Amino acid sequence: MMIKKIINNALKRLKAEGKLLTPDFYAEAFCKEAKKANMRVEDCEHLEGSIQLLNKDLQADLRNYHIKTIKEFVRYVVTKLNRTNPTQCTKILESQILLTKRILQVAAVLHNKEIASLSRSTIEIMESTSQPQQLDSLRQQWVNFITTYDDTFLQELKPYGAVDSSDLRKTIMGLDINISQDSKLEDELTKLARLLVASFVPSIASSVNDEIASVSDKLRNNPAVLESDTIENEIRSIISLRIALDNKTVKDMVGSIDGVLDKLSLRLIAMIESSDTSNLEIQEIKKELESYSEESTTNFKVAHKKLFTIAVALEKNTQLLSSELKGHSMEVKLLSDRVNSLEKELENAKKESQEDFLTKLLNKRALDEMIKIKEAEFKRYGRNYSVAMFDIDHFKKVNDNYGHEAGDAILSAVAKILKNDSRTVDIVGRFGGEEFLAILSDTDIQGGVTFAQKAREHVQKARFVYKGKRIKVTISAGVSERKNHVSAEATINSADEYLYKAKHEGRNRVEYKK
Repeated sequence: MMIKKIINNALKRLKAEGKLLTPDFYAEAFCKEAKKANMRVEDCEHLEGSIQLLNKDLQADLRNYHIKTIKEFVRYVVTKLNRTNPTQCTKILESQILLTKRILQVAAVLHNKEIASLSRSTIEIMESTSQPQQLDSLRQQWVNFITTYDDTFLQELKPYGAVDSSDLRKTIMGLDINISQDSKLEDELTKLARLLVASFVPSIASSVNDEIASVSDKLRNNPAVLESDTIENEIRSIISLRIALDNKTVKDMVGSIDGVLDKLSLRLIAMIESSDTSNLEIQEIKKELESYSEESTTNFKVAHKKLFTIAVALEKNTQLLSSELKGHSMEVKLLSDRVNSLEKELENAKKESQEDFLTKLLNKRALDEMIKIKEAEFKRYGRNYSVAMFDIDHFKKVNDNYGHEAGDAILSAVAKILKNDSRTVDIVGRFGGEEFLAILSDTDIQGGVTFAQKAREHVQKARFVYKGKRIKVTISAGVSERKNHVSAEATINSADEYLYKAKHEGRNRVEYKK
C-alpha cells in the first residue's frame, strides 16, 4: 500500500508542476515522494552514492549544476573528462550559445504564434543573468511544445490542393479555393444594404425620424431581407419620407430667409429716407413691402420680387448714397483691413491651440474635440471607429542616455511615421508625453490592429540616428473598437489598458481583445 500511495503522489506532483509523464520526470518525482515518506529506495540513492565518490572540489562544483538524475550526472562527468583544454571549451560554449541565439531569432519570425513567443522569451532569458531555475523552466516549455505540437489542421486543406507539412509556402501557393455563389450574393446584398441606408439619410434635413431609423437598422442587421417581396414598398415609402423631410426643411429655411429680407428691406428704405427727403415713390414701395401677406413668406417668387423692389429703390437713390459712402470709404477700408488682420490672427491662434508644438500633430485638446465628433457620428449614423494608443518603449532611457534633444527628435520621427501610415480620414495626435492616439474612422478591431502592427514594424525598422549615434526605438500599442464599449471614454480607457498589457508582456507588440 505504501508503494501505491507513493506512485499516486508522484503522479499528482507531476501534474501540479506542469510536467509531462516522461521516465526522467517520473523517476525524479517518485524519489522525492519516497524520501518524503521516509522510505528507502535503492534506485533513488544511486545518484547520491555516485556523487560521494567524487572529490570535494568536484562535489562543490557539481552542486552549482543542480544535478537531479543519473543521466545528468553521467553527462557532467563526461563533460569534465572531455575538458582537456578549458580555453577551447569556453570558446566552443560561446559559439554554441551564439548559434542557439541565431536559431531562436529565426524561429521568432516563423508563422507560428506559440514558437515565436517562446523564442523571444528564451532570447531575453539568455541575454540576462539567468538562473538555473529559469533555464529549467524554459527547457520544460520547449519539451511541452514539441511533445504537444499538432499540425493535423493542415489536413483540412486537402480538399483544396496537395498538403506538404514540410513546406507551408508550397502548400499555400498550391491552394485552389473558389468563393461560392452564395457568399458572393451575400457580399453584394451587404454592399447594397449599406448604399440604401446611406441614401435614406436626408441631404438637407438635420436628422431622420423613427420610421427611417427602423428600416435602416433592419437592412444593416439583415441584408438578406432585400430578397423579400415586401421590402420594395418599404424602401419606396422611406425614400418618399426622406424627400418630404428635405422639402419641409427647405420650406422652413425659405421662410426664415424671407423674414430676414423683410427686415433688411425696411432698414434699407429707412436709410434711404434718412439721407434724402421722402418722396411718393419710396412711400409706395414701403407700403407695398409692408402689405405682403403671411402666405407670401414661403414663396420664392415673392422673395425675388422683394429683392427686385429693393434694387430699384437703391438704383434711384444711388447718387445721394454714393456721395455719403465716399466720405467714409477710407474709414471702411481701414476697418476692413483691420478685420482681415484680426481674422488671420484668430485663424493662426486657433491652429496653434490645436497643434502640438513639437510633433506638429493634434494636441490633447484637439483630440478631445475630434473624439466628440466621431462619437456624434457613431450615435447618429452608426459609423464605427477604432482607437489605437501608442507609447515609445524605454523613452526615459533615451533621454537619460542621449539627452532631451535626442528624445525630442525621436518623438518627431515617430509622429511622422504614424502620420504617414494613417489615411486622410484618420486622426492622429499626441496624447501626452511619449504617448500618441490614433482615431481610425469606419474601422473595426482587425483594421485597427493592422494599422497598429504596420506602424510598429515601421518604427522598429527605421534608422534613428542622432549626432552620429544610432538609437534603437520600438513602440507598443493597445487597440479597442467603439461598438464593443459603452462610450468613447470607455473605448480610450480600454485601448490604454491593452497598451499597458503590451508593455507588461515584453513591449514592441500590439495587444487587443482577441
